[in-house]
Amino acid sequence: MNRLTMNKPLIVIFTAICLDAIGIGLIFPILPRLLQEVMHTDDIAPAIGIMTALYAAMQFVFAPMLGALSDSIGRRPVLLISLAGAAINYVIMAFAPSLWMLLLGRAIAGLTSANMSVASAYITDISPEDQRARRFGLFNAMFGAGFIIGPVLGGILGDHWLRLPFIAAATLNAANLLLAFFVLPESRKIESRTPSKQRINLATLNPLAPFKRLVSMKALLPIVPVYFVFSAAGESYGTCWALWGFDTFGWNGVAIGLSLGAFGISQTLCQAFLPGPATRLLGERWSVLAGIAAACLALTVMAFASEGWMIFAIMPIFTLVGIGNPAFQALATRKVTSDRQGELQGLLASTISLASIIAPLGFSSLYFVTRQDWPGAIWLSVIVLYAVAVPLVLMSTKSAGIAETARA
Repeated sequence: MNRLTMNKPLIVIFTAICLDAIGIGLIFPILPRLLQEVMHTDDIAPAIGIMTALYAAMQFVFAPMLGALSDSIGRRPVLLISLAGAAINYVIMAFAPSLWMLLLGRAIAGLTSANMSVASAYITDISPEDQRARRFGLFNAMFGAGFIIGPVLGGILGDHWLRLPFIAAATLNAANLLLAFFVLPESRKIESRTPSKQRINLATLNPLAPFKRLVSMKALLPIVPVYFVFSAAGESYGTCWALWGFDTFGWNGVAIGLSLGAFGISQTLCQAFLPGPATRLLGERWSVLAGIAAACLALTVMAFASEGWMIFAIMPIFTLVGIGNPAFQALATRKVTSDRQGELQGLLASTISLASIIAPLGFSSLYFVTRQDWPGAIWLSVIVLYAVAVPLVLMSTKSAGIAETARA
């Protein structure tokens, strides 16, 4: 009975995480057509970049705020408010007649999806130490599943009615809100919230604070720029994939959604099964470089592809791309002492958020310049970005003498 009671909150939390990821991916296949409808123009690439960056910026700013607020008033009210906000956001986007309302809806979506920090804290609250790793593994798996479902669902429903994916997302979030309201208990015990803990530390609300601490972690100075480059390169897919697929192959929403779903499955399978064997065989350094090489090969094919089937054919190569990030993150953990690992993860998370703000604006602007003459040129720019990372990878691994030779 106790086990069943414990599982109910986890179901609600994991469902919320999956819905957050679905919300991220849901809009990708339909965003170009949606913006064309409300803007009455085909020159929509800059608007796509702005919407993507706005979503990331809201996450960047509000994730520490929601986390600190949940420490003060409890996890449950923050999660309930965020779920309600997500449902309201999708209703707004379902009926938004103008660009400013779409931007408002996307800003609310970014704010409410910042609840992942609260969901992580909730899992920590209710999980014994020996179960946390497994439950955080499920946490990541649910996010990955949502990111696969989102584009496919958005593409299929969007071909029936452009606003239908938002209606579906609003319904799912409203159902999860009701489930949370009746099932989800507060995870922080009242007696654990002493008067000193009820006050929010304003320093924790500053999203740039982790970067200020970087100067005291000199071993990470070449690591963080590489992590930024990897994160920025990853933003190119969400920003430009749907536009490029439509412009190059004439893909409809279903084809765009299926291609993004196949990409998500490839990345998920890689993250689940390949990093361990790759680092044992090659070491961290060469695993990272192999991931970069696979990315550049796949991106070259995308840049020059003339038929849509070619993109699905190179998905196995895209699978290999995913071995780079985990290997590099493992390498980064060896650069700091055990008592600073939490600080390191916070810094890397902030780096991802910052890249998610800056990169969409850059990629969308560049796509706007090259779109008419050569849409695929955008992927060559991602190759250039990876090329910048190569000397930094070599520098960061050589300086510590880490994983320079293959492991037995």
